[in-house]
Amino acid sequence: MTGTYQHSIDAKGRLFIPVRLREELGEVFYVTISMEKCLSGYSLESWGKREEKVRAMPKEQQIAARPFFSNATRCDLDGQGRILLPKVLRDLVGLESNVTIVGAGECVEFWDSETYAPIYEAEKKPENIARIFTELGL
Repeated sequence: MTGTYQHSIDAKGRLFIPVRLREELGEVFYVTISMEKCLSGYSLESWGKREEKVRAMPKEQQIAARPFFSNATRCDLDGQGRILLPKVLRDLVGLESNVTIVGAGECVEFWDSETYAPIYEAEKKPENIARIFTELGL
């Protein structure tokens, strides 16, 4: 998934999902916590692969993955292309109003816009891009 989009959460906790991302995520997808202070959204296919991978792990690793699954919610797009993000998830990462939606390869990230702004500024610097290309062999 690619691109960066700006949207707002309405008073009921609904967030508009851009058309391009809807095409990749599907009508139903999962949103859960991330390793950073954002939420991550996964298509049904990608979510299923994660479930399979965890099922194949030893029990101790399955338990370690519990927060990923216990904080997940199934999101169904409404007729206007919106999802309802539960308050508990929004509170975990500080999503109140302005949201930056970031395509991050196999998932999409939902960031509070103020939280994401300095991250974006650091990530887009040429020296950072050069370092990443070198590290990843691109």
